[in-house]
Amino acid sequence: MWKLVNGKLIQITDDSRVKFRTNISKSILDQLSALAEENDTHVNYLIENGLQTVLAQGVITFNKETRPKDRVQYKTTYDKDLLNSLKEFAKKHHLFINDVIEYSVKFINVEEVKNSSYKHRIERLNT
Repeated sequence: MWKLVNGKLIQITDDSRVKFRTNISKSILDQLSALAEENDTHVNYLIENGLQTVLAQGVITFNKETRPKDRVQYKTTYDKDLLNSLKEFAKKHHLFINDVIEYSVKFINVEEVKNSSYKHRIERLNT
């Protein structure tokens, strides 16, 4: 992210994002990669959109018996507040975070997802 300070652009790290590693179904990641490419976005932005919908609904219907067997490690960044809400939601529903992430993919609305240039946005500071 860039900040415009006194007429100068300064590149800074977005403090609202944190690194997170989990295991997610390889087939789901492949589907998300294709969807991200089609819609000029990133996989983590798609995941965040689906998670926001699931968390807003406050309910989840998940069958632990249908967990995917093709999980691979996935590392990315997430919005810090969203990740904290996800952790609380998963704990409350006695699920793993990756279960909720995989479930949330069904609720992605590509019309509302940030585009790939979002991380290069310019924010203005009034100083």
